[in-house]
Amino acid sequence: MELRTLRAFAEVARCASFTLAAEKLCVTQPTVSKLVRQLEDELGQTLLVRDGKRPRLTDAGSVVLGYAERLLGDAAQLRAELDGLSGLARGELRIGVPSLGGRVFVALISEFKRKYPGVELKLFEDGAIAIEAALLAGELELGGLLHPVDDPRYRTLTLVRDRLALIAPERSAWAHRPVVALADLADEPFILFTPGFALNDRIVGACAAAGFAPQVAGRSGQPGLIAAMVRGGIGIALLPASEIAASTQEGLTVCTLEADIPWEIALAWPRDAYLSHAARAWLTLAQARYG
Repeated sequence: MELRTLRAFAEVARCASFTLAAEKLCVTQPTVSKLVRQLEDELGQTLLVRDGKRPRLTDAGSVVLGYAERLLGDAAQLRAELDGLSGLARGELRIGVPSLGGRVFVALISEFKRKYPGVELKLFEDGAIAIEAALLAGELELGGLLHPVDDPRYRTLTLVRDRLALIAPERSAWAHRPVVALADLADEPFILFTPGFALNDRIVGACAAAGFAPQVAGRSGQPGLIAAMVRGGIGIALLPASEIAASTQEGLTVCTLEADIPWEIALAWPRDAYLSHAARAWLTLAQARYG
């Protein structure tokens, strides 16, 4: 059963005229007659009585008309929904925002919501390892990963480039050391990130290259909590310099590391995955800002 046969039949029923129905559908009258006959043949029922000037519905025709109107209405609603999605009047976007580097997403979120207020942003906040797992599982369309991303399954756009800095208690031995060698921190307790953070591997690897394994005093996935733990004298930590806000520095010493431990966040998406209209719109904004 095709929508065009239902549409032709419903229009004839509404107009009580093949001629008027043909005019409304912008086709010839024989075409309308053929479509109605095709529907009758398919259903094995006579739907219209044609023995007068005005065609009349049979009992079967009345039943079919009710269904036809509902189906045509649903089809129109479907088209409106799809048009709304393509025009970004509605929809949703599932995107992974790393706990470290989340601030770089704020400007994009703000710009996106100004342009597309009808699209709901569903943000998944976690470390890069968890975000990558969600991307591969199809639970997210886009996500922030620690760069470089060497996996050929992804396409990427770099959003921020930075390096790690040392934060220590304000009255620590590092208070008057603007630059610190990583090896000098061998006896310090470290506050690392939770297992979902790929940056842990970078820090542990850099420490190994400097000749020691870090003593872990605690872990957290929240930069603010890490800073508070350092401020409380629990240990030292390595954070991206751009993530150490002026307000965070109160009660802390911030030092440059001699060892260059890079920290780059890239927006990533599976190379062969379907991207929604909303995801493509987000990428357009991101490429205009960071491309």
